[in-house]
Amino acid sequence: MSIGYACLNIGTPNTNIRSVMQRNATPEKLTEVTAHNLEALEKMVDYNIANDIRLYRISSDLIPFGSSPVNTLDWPEIHKEAFECIGAKIRKSGMRVSLHPGQYTVLNSPIEDVVERAIADLIYHDKILTELGTDSTNKIVLHVGGIYGDKEAAMDRFFDNFQRLPESVQNRLIIENDDRLYSIEDVLSLANRLQVPVVYDNLHHAINPPPSGGNDQYWITEANKTWKESDGKQKIHYSQQALGKRPGAHTDTIQLETFLQFYEQLDDQTIDIMLEVKDKNLSAIKCQNATTANKRMTLLEKEWGRYKYTILEKSPAIYQAIRTLLKDKEAYPAKEFYRMIDTAFAEEPHPGYAENAAAHVWGYFKKNATESERRQYEKNLANYRNGTDTLATLKRQLFKLAEKYDSDYLLQSLYFDFE
Repeated sequence: MSIGYACLNIGTPNTNIRSVMQRNATPEKLTEVTAHNLEALEKMVDYNIANDIRLYRISSDLIPFGSSPVNTLDWPEIHKEAFECIGAKIRKSGMRVSLHPGQYTVLNSPIEDVVERAIADLIYHDKILTELGTDSTNKIVLHVGGIYGDKEAAMDRFFDNFQRLPESVQNRLIIENDDRLYSIEDVLSLANRLQVPVVYDNLHHAINPPPSGGNDQYWITEANKTWKESDGKQKIHYSQQALGKRPGAHTDTIQLETFLQFYEQLDDQTIDIMLEVKDKNLSAIKCQNATTANKRMTLLEKEWGRYKYTILEKSPAIYQAIRTLLKDKEAYPAKEFYRMIDTAFAEEPHPGYAENAAAHVWGYFKKNATESERRQYEKNLANYRNGTDTLATLKRQLFKLAEKYDSDYLLQSLYFDFE
């Protein structure tokens, strides 16, 4: 089994995906931003490899205006070397990647112009995966689309327009149940006509179940029947409902106990699980560490290195409790470890705790820092204390010092995720 995350990475510097406004979309700007985005993608791929994450969804925004006439560049050729380098890393590591076009890619629209743009967008997504040198187990996920007053006609239109797609796109396309219009039963019916796989989404099913009912495991088993050997291992989407928010809103983090209840009732625990959650890679590693058969304390210690100063600025009491928890090197208290982390993250900010954590981080540099750097640190700290500046300003200086003095330990932590 692989557990993955979508698009963005939390806590890894310089992994933001940039965009371009149409009025600024000159060839030079498009080339510059595409190069930046590919560098960001490579950093995220490197992170995934270092953390044994073998399932990852690439952002559809990788190439600005990638499927639009606005971008007339031969971007696969311009950035060929970057694609080849990233693709080699993906293939060598055994990572499985995917893309998920957004809500405006509607293949079953009754408006021909919308359909043509959807086809162009799907071709663009396939081109990314092709330039990376990936095979047909690396998929493009798509929702069926609208109903337009007649669900059967809309499904027939999807079927007909699917035939207009290039074969390479058809071989990658998988369809997903949604939370409003197309239940898992609807999607399976269409997928069986098309002979394409279905990706089951548990939260969408909870909000939009078919009249026949059926629990997660039943529909996961039914969806599994649509996956052929050439499609690779079955993949599902997993998320949790955010309390007090609109139906379908994802939680900030995966609640581990709830996830484990879902995981433990799976008949096939080798399927790939794509998490849809706001803290992205953090929840992926959490769930991965909680379900691994190779329970090594070093996994939790590595996690502690990422979290410790963020926890310290949230709750010194929990900071000490986790340190105590990790002293038993023969144990593997993953559930309790992450429960404490989630509890700390729910705490309200406390200026005194934040100052204390900043002082600990400053300790990595104070012997080597210049006099001007020391004065700037003290000024930033005083300004934060008296409310004339923000904690982010203080952290930005500490981040620059971490870069200057090559403190990989700090740069790999979550302490600087302050934006």
